[in-house]
Amino acid sequence: MRPVTERDLRASFVNCSKGEAKRLGLPKDFAELPWEDLDFLGWRDPGAPERAYLVTHRDDELLGIALRVTAGSSRGFTSRSMCSLCLTTRTSGGVALMTARRTGEAGRQGNSVGQYLCSDLDCSLYVRGKKTSVAGGGPDETLTLEEKIARIQANLNAFVEKVTR
Repeated sequence: MRPVTERDLRASFVNCSKGEAKRLGLPKDFAELPWEDLDFLGWRDPGAPERAYLVTHRDDELLGIALRVTAGSSRGFTSRSMCSLCLTTRTSGGVALMTARRTGEAGRQGNSVGQYLCSDLDCSLYVRGKKTSVAGGGPDETLTLEEKIARIQANLNAFVEKVTR
């Protein structure tokens, strides 16, 4: 991902108001992000943990999506879940259902799209082996790093398409 400015980031959101975008909390380490290792910028709002944000480049334009994080239930045992973007397997709340209000008329009618994503939205770092999961990552695969990156980008593009169509 190409580095972005705070101003461009805030202006990129397509499914929330300008006021909401202006008030959102930036990632704590915004100035030191490893841009070259990111397929998208994703983070949980430091001041509102039930909110998350995903920003990506689409057709050479910056596109941001505001997400709501669904609180998971505690069942007293360790369960495993898989992120639908990077296919990393996580335990104990490492994957959360995140919903995005759709754009346009569908969004105004209250329609949303849900996806199970890594709770920390560090999918790009898991794919590249820069971060590891306690559950051991994902399925045994023979894909190259480039193929895994292409897969996460395709999964991300499919999610963005569902939100914006």
